[in-house]
Amino acid sequence: MDAIRIVCVTLGFVVILLKLIIRSRTSTSRRPPPGPWQLPLIGSLHHLLLSRFRGHPHRALREMSATYGPLMLLRFGSVDTLVASTAEAAREVMRTHDLAFCSRHLSATLDTISCGGKGILFSRYGDRWRDLRKVCMLELFHQRRVLSFRGVREEEVARLLRSVSGECAGGGGRAADVDLGEAICRMVNDIVVRTAIGGRCRYRDEFLRWLDEGVHLAGGFNLADLYPSSRLVRRFSVAARDMGRCQRNIHRIIEGIIHERAVTGMRMPEEREDDLLGVLLRLQKEGGLPFHLTNEIISTVILDIFAAGSETSSTVLVWAMSELVKNPRVLHKAQSEVRETFKGQEKLTEDDMAKLSYLHLVLKEALRLHTPVPFLLPRECREACRVMGYDVTKGTKVFVNVWAISRDGEVWGDGEVFRPERFEGSGVDFRGNDFEFTPFGAGRRICPGITHGLANMELVLASLLYHFDWEVPGGGGSDELDMTEAFGITLRRKSKLVLKATPRVSFVSKSPNSV
Repeated sequence: MDAIRIVCVTLGFVVILLKLIIRSRTSTSRRPPPGPWQLPLIGSLHHLLLSRFRGHPHRALREMSATYGPLMLLRFGSVDTLVASTAEAAREVMRTHDLAFCSRHLSATLDTISCGGKGILFSRYGDRWRDLRKVCMLELFHQRRVLSFRGVREEEVARLLRSVSGECAGGGGRAADVDLGEAICRMVNDIVVRTAIGGRCRYRDEFLRWLDEGVHLAGGFNLADLYPSSRLVRRFSVAARDMGRCQRNIHRIIEGIIHERAVTGMRMPEEREDDLLGVLLRLQKEGGLPFHLTNEIISTVILDIFAAGSETSSTVLVWAMSELVKNPRVLHKAQSEVRETFKGQEKLTEDDMAKLSYLHLVLKEALRLHTPVPFLLPRECREACRVMGYDVTKGTKVFVNVWAISRDGEVWGDGEVFRPERFEGSGVDFRGNDFEFTPFGAGRRICPGITHGLANMELVLASLLYHFDWEVPGGGGSDELDMTEAFGITLRRKSKLVLKATPRVSFVSKSPNSV
């Protein structure tokens, strides 16, 4: 018996020793991506805090990539983070290894605002995400559906133009200072809300305030997001608490809309099909999906549409107007094209946009220079894989620094300059095939609402340029316009965009009561 016991113990030690040898060989054979030296607890975080770009991680990480290469591995708190900073690295992540990187990384704050990833934007990759995305593509983002909401977009642009005209008239003269950034945000939000739920939201301004706070908190560099596995940190994190408050108030507003719709049976005009909310409520009642469509899931999907649809379009439009005023030559060229093409018209329509060329280049350049989501939405490695000769472990968070890629001097030359002419005769586009320019992402997680977002921008920009002249208030020169960024999950202007508007082409439309 003792002999048997000795043999068993010996075999046990041998097995353990073999496992240790195998593990040692495996660990030494692993080749992780390069990265800066790390400290206990905080990892690589001090490199961002001590950077000259402190507060602007997209800029700091671009600077670090010049030292450590196109693919860097950092650790922020306890979270291993892979950063792709060139077109080649982006292609590896979003095409070559797309299946390995097509899931979402849910930080503590994103987990809170998305109810555990129950919507589309932050859902883990799988059947439920595919089913929800398919519903949204068919009912909101399909080309035919986007065209069906043309009247909504034209009505909201008309309201914006009347608002600016009213500011000018109310100022007692032909010109007035206008908070154009705020006006654009409200208009784009109204378009998205009307197309998603069939009517305006009476709590729009409150919703936008909570959304603003949520965008700021979701940047990913607070204690709750840096140490997601620590319940103690999450419990005492100010950001986690504030995001919880945002989530409750945003979902309270959306759930109120859902309840009103379910009770009153509010529908869109008979000539249109059901909006997205109507489709989701019908699927909830009748089935049709392989999972139960709860009110929480519906609420989260609607929030995703509200946030993504309004946030990105309004951010790009505000930056486009900022760059036009900052660059008088480009402003004059864009304005001349619009006014010469439509001379004598009282207002513009979406059909008119096909007659323009330079305006489309202006929007592409705004998307390039001011990528609205600088890191795209964070991905997560679903399975260990080798990228560009380096080993990436399962569970690693992934940033694609599209902001840095879109300004890469080796690709764009004068990448920091706003020059729409660079796209003249160029085949480079933003629909996920040219990895030097992917503001909407690429692969399985590419933004499904590209067509919808562009439709929300073209007519707005053309109409503002057609009907008004724009300049810096107070007689200041264009070089006085503050272009500082405010980092969050999206990259907005830090200061409000207040411009002096002077009416040039009179605007005639239906009265406000008819819209």
